[in-house]
Amino acid sequence: MALIRPFVPASDFALSQAFYEAIGFSCLYRDEELAILDFEGAGILLQNYYQKEWAENCMYQFFVGNLAAWWPRTADLAGRFGVRAPVAPELKPWGLRVGMLFDPAGVLWQVSEETKR
Repeated sequence: MALIRPFVPASDFALSQAFYEAIGFSCLYRDEELAILDFEGAGILLQNYYQKEWAENCMYQFFVGNLAAWWPRTADLAGRFGVRAPVAPELKPWGLRVGMLFDPAGVLWQVSEETKR
């Protein structure tokens, strides 16, 4: 089994953890410095560490099985977490359906679904 868990910065650790739980991640472990968050076997290491330049230059791709069913989780993220409004999914020329969202630290997520061509 192979598993990659990228480190993701948090400017407000509790707020970021709540954000990720709102989009479907569950917390497997947490202390004052790190939270291990899981989504259907994939995960991130949310760290209680923030450097603006780094956070705002992070971009991750997150695959979900059914983007249309998953996307409603983003409906109130801007109001609840003070993040930029998500960008609705659209089919990209390279064959993925992709929506964009930013977490509370400014990390950009490309939420993707493979499509059949």
